[in-house]
Amino acid sequence: MITVESVSKNFNGNPAVDNISFQAHNKEIFVLLGTSGCGKTTTLKMINRLIEADSGNILIDGKNIRDQKIEELRMGIGFVMQHSGLFPHYTIKQNISVIPELLKWDKRRIQNRTEELLDKLHLSEDILSRFPNELSGGQQQRVGIARALIANTPVLLMDEPFGALDNITKADIHSEFKSLEELKNKTIILVTHDVQEAFELGHRICLMDKGKIIQIDTPKEMLYHPKNDFARNFFVENRLLLEYKITSLQDINFCFSDSENLHDKFKFNENTNVWNALQQLSSDNRNADDYEKLIKAFNDYRKLQIV
Repeated sequence: MITVESVSKNFNGNPAVDNISFQAHNKEIFVLLGTSGCGKTTTLKMINRLIEADSGNILIDGKNIRDQKIEELRMGIGFVMQHSGLFPHYTIKQNISVIPELLKWDKRRIQNRTEELLDKLHLSEDILSRFPNELSGGQQQRVGIARALIANTPVLLMDEPFGALDNITKADIHSEFKSLEELKNKTIILVTHDVQEAFELGHRICLMDKGKIIQIDTPKEMLYHPKNDFARNFFVENRLLLEYKITSLQDINFCFSDSENLHDKFKFNENTNVWNALQQLSSDNRNADDYEKLIKAFNDYRKLQIV
């Protein structure tokens, strides 16, 4: 668990982060969301001491990060940055093995772990001898994730990791990211300005503005029960799409009779969201009636949620 207590940071007398507090729970993806300059990246970098806080405390599993040597602290934290952050003059193999070599792993262990991650991230072994500029943006980002995961640290910090990717590549990586077993036992803090990304990946979202925390909540609570006008207006542009994506078939199950159960009929998981279910139904014209029933059920459900 990561605990941030009354933390502030000023640059040239201007508050970048202003007395914020939150907890990221074990095995949780906690998203710092907001526009450029809101303080989210500064907050992330204070957790691994790339930036030192002016005041307040940051604890990881109850230990104050100031009581640890910086290099020891960072050995226990995976870090993924925007544009992958790969060393341009290192091969992919060298990039991935940086931390294990610092930890003095033997070559066989590094090789086995590298091969394991390449397989999980759908990368071929022939990229290991290549340099970052020889890979696509999506491949570079996967390598960046592999480098952050290789030491299997309990904490993973991600700073706009998918921001430079096109929407199609980003959607593919999001899908892989969510299904990756490697990540399910980690505490992850993810920084993004992408609202859809925050809702797709985050268990909880911390919405920030001008260095302050506006609201911390689950995606569903954030959307249906915004704390103030800023939170409400922040999601207006994407609201309907976000509602489709945060509503699961389980949420709207009460709208269907047993004979209309879409879970059984189409082998949907009850946690399948309405958006994905509609995408699947729309691919087959024979499902037009079910498509309309699902739309109606969704609209009935959202009327109960919107305040």
